[in-house]
Amino acid sequence: MAYYKFTRAAVLLAVLQLANSCDVSEKLAGQISDSQIPAGDPAALLTGVYQAQRNPIQGCVSVFALEEVSTDARIMPTRGPDWDDNGKWRELFNHTWTPNNERVRETFTQLEGIVYSSTDLLRFSPSAQQEAESRFIRAWAMYLLLDLYDQALYRDPGENLGMKARVRTGTELLNYIVSEINTVQPNLPDGPAGRANKDAARVLLMKCYLNKGVYANRQAPTFDPADMNQVIKLADEVINSGKYSFAPSVFDNFAPNNTAIGRENIFTQENTFGNAGPTRDFWKFVFHYNLLPVNGYNGPATTAEFYDLFEATDKRRGVAYKTEGGPANPGNRVNVGFYIGQQYDLTNDAQVKTRAGAPLVFTKEVNLFETGPDLESKGARPLKYPVDYVSEAKGGNGCENDHVTFRLADVLLMKAEAIMRGGTPTSAGQYGNTALAIVNSIRTDPGRGASAFTSLTLDMLLAERGRELYGESWRRQDMIRFGKFLLARKDKPVSDPTRLVYPIPQSQVDVNSNITQNPGY
Repeated sequence: MAYYKFTRAAVLLAVLQLANSCDVSEKLAGQISDSQIPAGDPAALLTGVYQAQRNPIQGCVSVFALEEVSTDARIMPTRGPDWDDNGKWRELFNHTWTPNNERVRETFTQLEGIVYSSTDLLRFSPSAQQEAESRFIRAWAMYLLLDLYDQALYRDPGENLGMKARVRTGTELLNYIVSEINTVQPNLPDGPAGRANKDAARVLLMKCYLNKGVYANRQAPTFDPADMNQVIKLADEVINSGKYSFAPSVFDNFAPNNTAIGRENIFTQENTFGNAGPTRDFWKFVFHYNLLPVNGYNGPATTAEFYDLFEATDKRRGVAYKTEGGPANPGNRVNVGFYIGQQYDLTNDAQVKTRAGAPLVFTKEVNLFETGPDLESKGARPLKYPVDYVSEAKGGNGCENDHVTFRLADVLLMKAEAIMRGGTPTSAGQYGNTALAIVNSIRTDPGRGASAFTSLTLDMLLAERGRELYGESWRRQDMIRFGKFLLARKDKPVSDPTRLVYPIPQSQVDVNSNITQNPGY
């Protein structure tokens, strides 16, 4: 079918746009011509644009890895002979990556693939809404490139692939993204969450204004009250829409049926079994080999310092959560949040053992290198997305959990931060008009169950963003904005400021003279 051909072509062409081949004048057999697209109906290409987001943005190995594994929230320990992977995970955690790190390279290429496919659609006479959706997704991909690499490559629709891609960097790139979002927002639909929509545009603009000072000077950002007021204004527009509210459980927003019950979700990537992105990786990566009924790869954990951010009553730390087709869980064991302590088979409550036959007891403490007899069980295991047991029973790699990008709690936390950074307080919804009241509205929600704060500092707000948004690919960005990313922590020394951005992959620098490598690489 046309869409399948396109997606394969898009992957090829995304690579070609980055590489400056000496001779690409020959006709590209994989490139679709105007005549192959039904006149005025590039809907199949737009589907391809949406699905181009899956590999870089879902799962655990691309944007997630760069935004989370480089922080205190996620650690990928080498467990004896397991998870060495030529050191790529240790490099992310220790901030010792190079322009040749596989995850740095592949994430850049995949995000540029989104930029290419969304740009290429524009030459096929899309409707106003189709064009707006495609340009929004392109702006979203460029925003991630800005956040991670401080630059993005681009072309005009239909531009000769033999020409070198051009580059926007830093504030110029941010201004372009803001302009694009403002231009297309009127033509975006009101919803649903699984499509680029007007509220998703508002939230992405909030991210742009909140981080504007960061992208101007990552080492010493300043925050203009006018920008903070823009964040507050946009937040109020989302809140006052009345479309979003807290669900009975925070984990409803990530459940296999979160399309229906994720009341907070503003922008997601829809998944269905058999045609899904790698959201399933979120449980396969962290589960132990013997952790039944769904075993895994026994990889990532969280650090002890991050786990200790949560008070014991905070339901975000872990609950027994019911999902369709799930096991009986007769012991009412925690099955979403953080797995810690003795682990149990959720079908019969039998104790799970390691491969060597010892009790499988996940510990709070974990080292970047694990070599002892308990190496399989070190580290609390974070899981934000409840297991889709119905899809697991079918086999394969599919799941129904829609991947969450923007949701209400993040909007509220950004508004609170903007107030603390000099913005003018406002009232919207039922959340109060002070940063403290807004944060407490989240903490004391019955789906979270945390205690109310009596005061609030920026450090406390960063910790609260960690508790609320762990596993959602915002931790690195937050730590940079709050001035904490470069600090030493267990197994990681103080980082050089050059680590505030990732390098452009060397394979791209070598073939495109328009690219200037980021300082320090």
